[in-house]
Amino acid sequence: MRIAATLVAILGFCAAAVSAAQTPPALDEIVVTAERAGPGMWHVHRGDANVWILGSISPLPRDITWRSKQVESVLESASQVLVQKPIEISIPRILWMLIADRKFLMVGGGKKLKDVLPPDLHARFAAQRSKVTDDADKWERYRPIIAAAFLQQAAFHQVNLSMRLDLGAALRVLAKKHGVRVEEIKVTGVSDMLEALKTMPAATERTCVEASLSTVESGLPRLVDRAQAWASGNVERIENTPELKEVDACRNALDAGKGAVDVIGRIRQTWLENIEKYLRSAGTTIAVVNLDLLLERGGLLDQLRAKGYEIDAP
Repeated sequence: MRIAATLVAILGFCAAAVSAAQTPPALDEIVVTAERAGPGMWHVHRGDANVWILGSISPLPRDITWRSKQVESVLESASQVLVQKPIEISIPRILWMLIADRKFLMVGGGKKLKDVLPPDLHARFAAQRSKVTDDADKWERYRPIIAAAFLQQAAFHQVNLSMRLDLGAALRVLAKKHGVRVEEIKVTGVSDMLEALKTMPAATERTCVEASLSTVESGLPRLVDRAQAWASGNVERIENTPELKEVDACRNALDAGKGAVDVIGRIRQTWLENIEKYLRSAGTTIAVVNLDLLLERGGLLDQLRAKGYEIDAP
């Protein structure tokens, strides 16, 4: 099993909100090199219509490199590159969130995280927090899933992992170099993430906090291994890397709910519609899509196969 894309989206949003509230960060740079095999591309085609899909993952090591040879070769005949429009979280937006939607981001009622998390989960949280900060009260005012996002971001930083590496940004640079048009696909926004947070049941939130803690406690080597497999183009290794059972439990809890599932469903449908749009006429397109959306059962690749498109795996 792979990381739940919904959880990644929500935690990524929370982590981005933190960074924006403190200091608006510049995206870390993905180094392009000709010395690595590089992530593979799926070739979806029908007749003279071709869409090459490059799967992206998060987090990635900050110093990771990947080879652009195949991408640059396809760019020579491509008409456009499709990338996800980044979620823009400005300081005014964060301030508005903290005022208008504070109850969905903070614990509230004069309570702290220790008052709303089961004692065993809070003890685990505190143990991991002590490894990344000397502040014993840090993140205590935030609701569990957001506090977990802060902790996870700090833990990633300690092992050189980053959720700010944007493969789409790297493709924008290469597309500009080749004079290829870039089209940004808006798949989700701040309001979508807030709605997911608003509608998330407390039991689901606790399950996903446990998944986050398990990731920090024992899952970081797996994430590094997964990233290296991506950089070397080893999709089979990614598919065969077992997921933590706690992350599977979080995914199942999210799938059983409403708000969060709606978000990932809209993301999947938006990508399907945009990819199909360019499969209806002759030409070549490159799309950068989250790898989990591609590989999950019933995901984008399965849906495109079901519609009769031919797909060549990397």
